[in-house]
Amino acid sequence: MANINIKAVIFDMDGVLIDSEPAWQKAEIAVLNRLGLKLTCEDVESTTGYRIDQVVDYWYQRFPWANYNNAETATKIVEAVAEQIRLNGEPMEGVIDALKNCRQKGLKIGLATSSPSLIIDAVLTRLGISEHFDAICSAEHLALGKPHPEVYLNCAKKLAVDAVNCLAIEDSFNGLIAARAANMQTIAIPAPQVAHQTKWIIGHHQISQLSAVAPILSAYLQEHTL
Repeated sequence: MANINIKAVIFDMDGVLIDSEPAWQKAEIAVLNRLGLKLTCEDVESTTGYRIDQVVDYWYQRFPWANYNNAETATKIVEAVAEQIRLNGEPMEGVIDALKNCRQKGLKIGLATSSPSLIIDAVLTRLGISEHFDAICSAEHLALGKPHPEVYLNCAKKLAVDAVNCLAIEDSFNGLIAARAANMQTIAIPAPQVAHQTKWIIGHHQISQLSAVAPILSAYLQEHTL
């Protein structure tokens, strides 16, 4: 483990704090297939971590449809996902304990997500965790979303912590690339069905759930004090 002085932990949101990926996949398939596509769950998994306008553009470039309106299509998907979260959203296992552990260790806490504000508000309200975050950043209005690192760099700046002193927690490969490009330490928590894939080796750590974050943080902090 590198002797890095970790001062902040930055969480991705979808798939890390809340089990929202199924809602995203269901909404994307429903909306896009009504436009004539024939997408499957496996298809939409390939764009996990992308901003929603990038997702819509990704599929339009591959399977163009008539009367293309990116904003309109993206809005329909986002509204469907937000409604599902408000009604049925559930936290990932260990979320509250992980957030409290970060605070107990004196670390700043950030949120860096590709999701738009409507989804962020739905998640934070549903889970009741808004007060835990010192900085919340979305890639919604950035020129480029993940895997571009800007949303992570913006979050580090808002936290007033150098990016190199941040630890990012991600569930998607695109998000992991973004965090690595920002020169942050990384923890990958991939979905069980893809956790065996060798691509996750680019992360500094790979775990199966948030409860395993605490000992990793302790190891960083202990090593730095030696």
